[in-house]
Amino acid sequence: MHILVLGAAGMVGRKFLERLAADGHLGGQAIRHATLHDVVMPAAPAGAAFSVSLTAGDLSAAGEATRLVAGRPDLIVHLAAIVSGEAEADFDKGYRINLDGTRDLFEAVRAIADGYRPRLIFTSSIAVFGAPFHERIGDEFHLTPLTSYGTQKAIGELLLADYSRRGIFDGIGIRLPTVCVRPGKPNKAASGFFSNIIREPLAGQEAVLPVSDDVRHWHASPRSAVGFLIHAATMDLAAVGPRRNLSMPGLSCTVAEQIAALERVAGKSVTARIRREPDPVIQGIVAGWPRNFDPARALALGFRAETSFEDIIRVHIDDELGGSFVA
Repeated sequence: MHILVLGAAGMVGRKFLERLAADGHLGGQAIRHATLHDVVMPAAPAGAAFSVSLTAGDLSAAGEATRLVAGRPDLIVHLAAIVSGEAEADFDKGYRINLDGTRDLFEAVRAIADGYRPRLIFTSSIAVFGAPFHERIGDEFHLTPLTSYGTQKAIGELLLADYSRRGIFDGIGIRLPTVCVRPGKPNKAASGFFSNIIREPLAGQEAVLPVSDDVRHWHASPRSAVGFLIHAATMDLAAVGPRRNLSMPGLSCTVAEQIAALERVAGKSVTARIRREPDPVIQGIVAGWPRNFDPARALALGFRAETSFEDIIRVHIDDELGGSFVA
């Protein structure tokens, strides 16, 4: 099996590749080769038994997608995107990377023809939904994004379904919850504070909370995000049917509930490192995001995530902090 991972230098991409290197196979098939691509040079996963090609470039640049699919990968994992805050701040860049790059990729696969039909996983976002919301967003809720990022992802979902219907590839779109707790340093995602208020205090550092404690959101851990990709890559897509885009399972909680969970796991000395500093821009973006889901289709198809925020915190402590934190 040949796997192409776009956005391989990002957090989810790195963790997905670490999992592949540890397992050595995917769905019972041996992994022969992995091509890793990002706008910056990605790193090969340690201990991989399969060969790895590393390449850097802009997916939306002329000919880039054609070059990447020329090796006819069996599985394409499309994680490449600029994040929500950056897509909102730079309108042209958001559409060029998140929409034009995606369309170029789909067209590059179509151009090969000759019976080539890879499986393609497109990582979408819950930002494809916009207010007003039901108390829990079910599988029948319409797409009404209220950000440029959400709009770009929604268009990608429609393209994925149509190209799959036409038999160009066998696609599945997974709408990721906000992945929390993200390791590393803060990025430009408007949702970054959800991770920051857990990650930094556990490392003995101060974190800024730019929204009110009653903000509610939908979360899953990086470990769950990798599990979503593994399942999407190996499941029987005939069971999905023509509606190829799914909201992934997750956990709905408020910021106050996040902080309370952190206190139960790590103590008051850790939560005392959270400093409240309202940011009207972030508040405005977050106000248009969905808060709770009923992901019945995804659950019926076997996707799973955490059921408590304490579990999400413990995943971070175990996977990123070696089982300990700064009290």
